Amino acid sequence: MRRREFITLFSSATATWPLRARAQQGERMRRIGVLMLYPENDPEGQLRATAFRRELEKLGWTIGGSLQINYHWGTGNADWIRSATAQLLQVTPDVIVANGDAAARIVQQSTATVPVIFIAGGDPVADGLVQSLARPGGNVTGFAVLEPSLGAKLLELLKEIAPSLARVAILFNPDNPGNQRVSASAKAAALRFAVE
Repeated sequence: MRRREFITLFSSATATWPLRARAQQGERMRRIGVLMLYPENDPEGQLRATAFRRELEKLGWTIGGSLQINYHWGTGNADWIRSATAQLLQVTPDVIVANGDAAARIVQQSTATVPVIFIAGGDPVADGLVQSLARPGGNVTGFAVLEPSLGAKLLELLKEIAPSLARVAILFNPDNPGNQRVSASAKAAALRFAVE
């Protein structure tokens, strides 16, 4: 994901924050819990965290003043995500930002009262994160950054670049439902593009 897209994504996420909370900035410090499925020293993770802070500051929030952000950095290991979620919930955040499908699912299972904003790679409706895109329901809302039909489109682009292409290999995480859908989309389109 490019920086500009990420900034747009996160600024949209903060726009969904309740207006009343923004109007009452002076009353108490607000807390955001962030589960980042990156090691803390990962450049991409740091870029995302920096973009998030900058956008919040542009909206008038003061990190350390009106706002505290608790980052938990780690990998997609389910045990780590459960532990980090429990730690975040102990500091009573006003909202949790869950980066990734696995984090979103575990946070959703862990709380029905704290608002959760997810950045997911898959289909949030098919994955059971929300009831529908128009009306998410519950305490969970967010963004999907991976369109399942992308597999067919990528195959089409490969064929345009290399018209004699006859065989393609797809490397993906088979435990990720979003990746499974993208792969299935590519496989379904293979015959149309005469690709194995």
